[in-house]
Amino acid sequence: MPKLGVSIYPSKSTFADMQAYLDKAAALGYRRIFTSMLEVRDSIEATVADFKAIIQYGNTLGFETSIDVNPAVLHEIGIEANDLAFFADLGVAAVRLDEGFTGHEEALMTQNPYNIKIEINISRGQHYIDMIMDFGANRHNLTGCHNFYPQPYSGLGDDYLLATSAQYKKYQLTTAAFVDTTSGSVGPWPFAALMVTAERERTMDLATQIRFLKATNLIDDIIISSSLVSEADLALASSVFKEPTLALPVIVADKLSDVEATIAFEELHQYRGDFSDYMIRSSQPRVKYRQTSIPATTAPTTFKRGDIIIGNDNFGQYKGELQVVLQPFPNDTHYNLVGHIDPSAEVLLKFLHPWHNFKLQRQN
Repeated sequence: MPKLGVSIYPSKSTFADMQAYLDKAAALGYRRIFTSMLEVRDSIEATVADFKAIIQYGNTLGFETSIDVNPAVLHEIGIEANDLAFFADLGVAAVRLDEGFTGHEEALMTQNPYNIKIEINISRGQHYIDMIMDFGANRHNLTGCHNFYPQPYSGLGDDYLLATSAQYKKYQLTTAAFVDTTSGSVGPWPFAALMVTAERERTMDLATQIRFLKATNLIDDIIISSSLVSEADLALASSVFKEPTLALPVIVADKLSDVEATIAFEELHQYRGDFSDYMIRSSQPRVKYRQTSIPATTAPTTFKRGDIIIGNDNFGQYKGELQVVLQPFPNDTHYNLVGHIDPSAEVLLKFLHPWHNFKLQRQN
């Protein structure tokens, strides 16, 4: 079952603040915690005590915590790959390796007696996961999680995101990636212009980021990377994560009639199976609303990708059919313009396929 997650950074927040934050998140259905020891420079004893307290509190709320480490951190603490007792005592569900070993060590770590999951950095790419599996890893104790990238223009490209994620899904492993929002007040590093996995997410609002990762069908768990985000954003992310059908955010045109609004935003649409290169056709509304007048309105002479259009009274048997434009074509007075998919969300169109259901959602 896919899980939604939050992040906490014990070296940057008080226990009381993190406790209140986890209480809110748990009530909204969040079940994962991401935390990191990479940036911690305090004494090991103080660090361990702070992390242990909040991790174990999260456990009482039903959270599963993944803690980010690398070989240098493990060496500093004195942990060998064949002994994860330290992490069992912390109470974590997973150890995320931001940087890896040779593949043999990772495979050995998956065979720990505590059934702590070893979470591999998907963003590393190459054939890293294949090498780990070649060493006989226990697949049931192995998962993958992408990086997040605070620096603008440094996030993953779409093709790389999909290709590396697919490497893990080939082994039926759980995958995770990060989203972010400007309401987050705490992060692990001094500079961050949204800590997102894919560069594309940096120009998206929180809801569209989540829809994008879900639409790839390659990412299971989604984690908000900033900590102490607003309660409104926590609730929004929870609602979007639970959406059963992909929703496309639409910037609505002026003077939309009641029937056009009903067709566009209250009906469940289905991408017609005998598809065109020019449009996604949702034909059922033309049956349901065939007796309802849809007067022609002024519309552009040419429609562009992302436009939402409806056949008007001039269109005979096609009156009421809703279409999403995939490539430009001329308007010959048969269509009314409903609106346009939010430009930052147009990428969602490439993940819609014939026979898929979808919804439209007012953006303004």
